[in-house]
Amino acid sequence: MLKTLTDLWDAIRPPDPADTERESQHLLQLATAVLLVEIMRADTGLNDAKRSAVIAGLRNEFGLEDDELERLVELAQQTAKTANDYFTFTSRINDSFDMAHKVQVIEHMWRVAYADGALSARENHLMWKVSDLLYIPHGAYVHAKMRAQGREPGVPPSDQRGGAAGSA
Repeated sequence: MLKTLTDLWDAIRPPDPADTERESQHLLQLATAVLLVEIMRADTGLNDAKRSAVIAGLRNEFGLEDDELERLVELAQQTAKTANDYFTFTSRINDSFDMAHKVQVIEHMWRVAYADGALSARENHLMWKVSDLLYIPHGAYVHAKMRAQGREPGVPPSDQRGGAAGSA
């Protein structure tokens, strides 16, 4: 009888704010991981360079340990396979991150897309779609892409990193 009353009380009492905050953080990490994994999955065949870029992006974003990162990527891969849309994930990011942080997520996604040295049409479309759902302005989207490619926004490619016009 006492066990039943305890279960009832646990079911109707409001959740502990610390538990709610922790769960909210986990859901945000999962949402970000799913978007990075979706870019990784956009290519035919997964490769180690893309997986490494996903892990590097999550490490940079959340500062997780290696075992936590591995579990998060595995969970994100499972979640991505059963997801019906991206809105579930982008809405959580929109609610939790400011614009600068959302642009940083887009830059991590670009790094994953370019990890194998090529950008497929599907990756490009997915990047556009997710950035639109995150309300990223076009200029910020392009600058994030350029930073992920190792180029400085506003500088012609020939002038960067000792190019022909930049060396005298």
